[in-house]
Amino acid sequence: MTGDRPLVAGMTLYLVITAAPTLLFWAALRVPAAVAACRARRPGVPTGPSLESLVADLRRLRREVCGPPPRTRLRRVALLMAYDDVLIGLAGAVGVDAAPLAAAREGTSDRAYVRLQTEAAVEAAGIALDPPAAAGPEAA
Repeated sequence: MTGDRPLVAGMTLYLVITAAPTLLFWAALRVPAAVAACRARRPGVPTGPSLESLVADLRRLRREVCGPPPRTRLRRVALLMAYDDVLIGLAGAVGVDAAPLAAAREGTSDRAYVRLQTEAAVEAAGIALDPPAAAGPEAA
């Protein structure tokens, strides 16, 4: 019985039987870390609106804020709250700290000052809040 197999086949079978448990345990320890690394490299799904839509919303609201004042106090407060919310979202999207604006109380001069600082920081980050008007026949 022992002489019916070649020596190389017997040694190969012996090595597979002895090395298999070690290799299986090694793979069981390494595979979860490799899977986690692959998942970390994969880009995540973006949350919230895109940068372009935030900029468009902020510019639209800024035109309303800088334009003639709304007739009622409710509309004015709602407009400023919407503007501040979009400004905070845009600041977060470009990496500007908007915590002071979020923490400032509504309706105070401190809030207006912090809003101005946040606007300046967003413009310093490269977002033009008041883009130059399009050069066309109406601009002349």
